[in-house]
Amino acid sequence: MLQLDHLSIIAPSLKQGVAHVRDCLGIDMPFGRQHPDMGTHNHLLRLGDDVYLEVIAIDPAAPAPAQARWFGLDDRDAVRAAWDSGRRLRGWVARTQQMDAVLAQHGHLLGRKTQLSAGAAPPYFFAIPAGGALPLAGVAPSVIDRGQRPPPIASMPDLGARLVRFTIEHPEPDMVLALYASLGIENAPHVEKSDRLHYRAEIRTPAGIKALY
Repeated sequence: MLQLDHLSIIAPSLKQGVAHVRDCLGIDMPFGRQHPDMGTHNHLLRLGDDVYLEVIAIDPAAPAPAQARWFGLDDRDAVRAAWDSGRRLRGWVARTQQMDAVLAQHGHLLGRKTQLSAGAAPPYFFAIPAGGALPLAGVAPSVIDRGQRPPPIASMPDLGARLVRFTIEHPEPDMVLALYASLGIENAPHVEKSDRLHYRAEIRTPAGIKALY
């Protein structure tokens, strides 16, 4: 019912996010697009046939949205604190074509269905918890339903990056695994025990396998 769609670096600014990816992977991410409904913008990097990486940040040139921004971006102090502590890759998104059914069971956790648009393209839908926070602080995925929109990965240049492994570290790994099973997530993240929540992605690049945090 849910499939890993993309990983998100939540950055204080696009410049800082892109520089972090360059330092970790040796790759310059191309610009993606603006999100007028959210007052954000991103850069995108293809990681295979059906998964990609984004750097997302508040767009300083965009007007403030009427609703809370996604990925907890309105809490700038928290974004900065996580960034400075080395927690930069800390959002992930799962796709579905059955958002209503998913939220009927798990809306209390994943958030409210929100319709978004991009110019003349058909609308798409994103589940956003109250206040725009990450679901379960990022343990649970954000959920997207693109409706009739084509997947964006088809138009992304292939720079030779491939996701090898995506891992979530957590103090209670059994709880996380049970959550993913209840959500019915295909190709769910690997889960390891740690003293704090942390993400790690291993990515094959033209220069070898690199780690992104």
